[in-house]
Amino acid sequence: MRITRGSFTLHPYTSRMSLLVRFLGTSASRPTVERGLSAVAIHREGETLLFDCGEGTQRQMMRYGVSFALADIFFTHFHTDHVVGLIGLLKTLQLQGRTEVMRLYGPRGAHRLLREAVSFGGDRLGFPVEISEVEPGQPIARTDYAIHPFPVEHAGTVAVGYALVEAERRGRFHPDLARAFGIPEGPLWGRLHRGERITLDDGREIDAATLVGPTRPGRIVVLTGDTRPCAATIQAAHGADLLIHEATFSHDEAARALETGHSTASEAAQVAKLAQVRQLVLTHISARYSRDARELEQEAAAHFPAVRVARDGMEVDVPFVIEGDATPVASTLTAS
Repeated sequence: MRITRGSFTLHPYTSRMSLLVRFLGTSASRPTVERGLSAVAIHREGETLLFDCGEGTQRQMMRYGVSFALADIFFTHFHTDHVVGLIGLLKTLQLQGRTEVMRLYGPRGAHRLLREAVSFGGDRLGFPVEISEVEPGQPIARTDYAIHPFPVEHAGTVAVGYALVEAERRGRFHPDLARAFGIPEGPLWGRLHRGERITLDDGREIDAATLVGPTRPGRIVVLTGDTRPCAATIQAAHGADLLIHEATFSHDEAARALETGHSTASEAAQVAKLAQVRQLVLTHISARYSRDARELEQEAAAHFPAVRVARDGMEVDVPFVIEGDATPVASTLTAS
């Protein structure tokens, strides 16, 4: 299932939108002193999306400056280390007097399992909660982007990954050429950039294609959740700007990874290489590597050099591709 950017309603400011990924919890199965349980926040132009909500996520949000004003939480699957933090987060939002709707998304079983979390303890929340079950191949459309669920392979449960796929941007407008044509700066420039054909006062007709370059790609960020390396991830992540792939074990534990439905660092790197992504971040790190994950990073780098291991609080800026630049570009801040 190849995911493409498709056709969306273009926002006039799409080309200036920020896209930041904040890792809130990067440990596998159980928390450690250094790492909390699975949770990733994506900030896109003032909007926050949360992916998974492991135990302690609300505290990590406070620690790393992630606003409670979010309205969407996406679950990759319903193992407890990815979902149990929802109970505390919802109760905190209730105590803060929240009234806005909270939207929860997850694979098959979401209605039953998430409803139990919402009603835990018998208290009624003071705000509405909407629960939706996602299906691979059925994107969740938003203005300028969509969230595409795709199937992954995790032992003993229904699981999905998610791809945030932005719309194509308008082509680059060439102001020097517009001036050379004698087109006055102002509304006519805007009409041309929107693809309109204009007529000047002297009767000349100017087609937008004369002054505007071809459309430019938006950005793609892919999160796998827990999974074995699989073809669906390679297809969903093809050409992605960032792939966030689990790497629970090193190659020495390949048999254990296979048994438990997880991936090794080298397997994740091979997925990134086949998918031709720009950069790879490894997460869901086993407690045995919690203090020092350099072994995993070195193992992955042998197959895919543009890789790093996530740490709690790490922030990755996902820029637009600079025309003609095929190298990975990102800035990373690690919170203490």
